[in-house]
Order: sequence, then C-alpha cells, then structure tokens
Amino acid sequence: MTLFISIEGGEGSGKSSLSAALSDRLSARGIETVSTFEPGGTPMGVALRASLFALPNAQDHTLSPWTETFLFLADRAHHVDSLIRPALDRGAVVLCDRYSDSTIAYQGDGRGLDRDLLQQLNDVATGGLQPDLTILLDLDAAAGLARTHPEAEDRIGGETLAFHQRVVVGFRRLAHEQPQRIHRIDAAQPLDLVIESAWAIVEPQLPQSGP
Repeated sequence: MTLFISIEGGEGSGKSSLSAALSDRLSARGIETVSTFEPGGTPMGVALRASLFALPNAQDHTLSPWTETFLFLADRAHHVDSLIRPALDRGAVVLCDRYSDSTIAYQGDGRGLDRDLLQQLNDVATGGLQPDLTILLDLDAAAGLARTHPEAEDRIGGETLAFHQRVVVGFRRLAHEQPQRIHRIDAAQPLDLVIESAWAIVEPQLPQSGP
C-alpha cells in the first residue's frame, strides 16, 4: 500500500512546518517518507520556480496568467514523472507541500481562469495522479500574510490582499466539493494542535507494513 498526501493552503498557513513534522513522525515509525514541494521539488523545477516567483523589473514584464499556469504545470508534470511516481511505486509515503489544488485556487480563483479547464490540464500534467488525502490549512488571508517575511516577498506572495482572499475562498470551495479527500484544519491554532489534528487524519491511513 502506498500513500500520497498533499498539504495545501494560502500564504503563511504553515504548510512547510506541518510537512516537516509529519515526515518526522512517519520516519520514526520506520516508514520510508519522501517530502517534496511545488514548484521546485526537482533540479529542473528549481529553474522553473525562479521564473515563476521572480519579481518583475523594467526589462521583465509580468507573466500572463496562462504563461504562469503552464510553467506550474510543466513543473508538476516533471515532478510527478521523476520523483512522485517512482517513490510511490517503491512503496514510500509521499508528502507534497502544494500540488494540483493550488493551481485551481491560485490560477482559477485568484487569477480568474476557468477552473474546469485547469482541472483538465492538471489531469494531463499528472497523468491522473491525485493525492489519497489532502490536508488544507485554512487561514484568513490577512493573518497568513502577516506571518510571512517582507524581505522574502516574491511575485505571487506580493499580490494584493484581495487576490489572496480569493485564493482562500478557492481552497475552501475545493474542500466543500471534495470532502472525502480534502480535510480542513484551522491553521490559526497553535502549531502543536495543527500537527495533532493532521496526525489524527494521517495515522489511520498508514500502510499496514509500518511497524
């Protein structure tokens, strides 16, 4: 049995911290765990990430919404083929900080692109690979942005509050549409409570081969 877990949420919601905590708990059980992220979870993805998040300057115009989308999808297609599927094929648990739901929330709700078309493109990029479960760290957009570091601001993180509010609404809509897969956790709680809530979701799904 394999297990593919994605962790989603807006800016500052604590995805990286939760991914690290879950990885530690899984590894402590003797379960091979692969922790990765999008965009940039592979060497090729590093270059794509640089293009996606670079702040525009006088010589570099802002990416169009569809150009941005296809760069994310290119990263995802390579990520799935080169890292995620091989790990699942050998029986590892995969933890992915952001995956296909982010495209729907950011480029669909945030940028205003067609959500149904984005889902079709996600299916092509991933070969239909969907997480077994998704943990959505639900946090008000203003609270999430307040947690981020201004000096680390990137092109997407530096978008308007209204943009990030639309993204949060998009994630909540996905959770409403797919409650069997997407589990919402209140990310305004202290981190230790967030971790315990997530573990209560993950633990029952663990491969039976774990110690």
